[in-house]
Amino acid sequence: MRVHIMRHGIAMDRTNPKAPTDAERPLTAEGMQKTRAAALGLKELGVKPDMLITSPLVRAAQTAEIVAEALGYSPEKIRVSDTLKPSVNPAEVMKEIEHLKSREVMCFGHGPHVDGLIALLAGARGPFSELKKSGVACFEHEAAHGKWRMVWLLSPKMLRKLGH
Repeated sequence: MRVHIMRHGIAMDRTNPKAPTDAERPLTAEGMQKTRAAALGLKELGVKPDMLITSPLVRAAQTAEIVAEALGYSPEKIRVSDTLKPSVNPAEVMKEIEHLKSREVMCFGHGPHVDGLIALLAGARGPFSELKKSGVACFEHEAAHGKWRMVWLLSPKMLRKLGH
């Protein structure tokens, strides 16, 4: 199994007086554009998830929809999961993923939650990454050893360059 972990794109600043509640904060126009460009980089890498799972928070769901469109995946098939909310233990995400019959899963979440998930998959004692907005980490499960192996971790800037 392969798991891709993507942090949501650039969202409306929470300190903006016009900002809605945290759960409702949307991506900005720049966030949408940069996420779309990063998604094209994922397409260039041959990323083909058979399952997309997103946090229910608007900015993560919008990121998932943009990536789904770029990869030719039906947005109606995106699964929403509370395990990807920022306050949930990353181990809960793994419990959900391990029960799936998917070969390639893509998760959309929030920092620093995604960094906790990356640490968990890498077998680290604590977070060692700080995934940028629209950045992605890819892990592969080695069935013979029962462990996860990091395949790559790309910044949004590198993904955008790949997509051009």
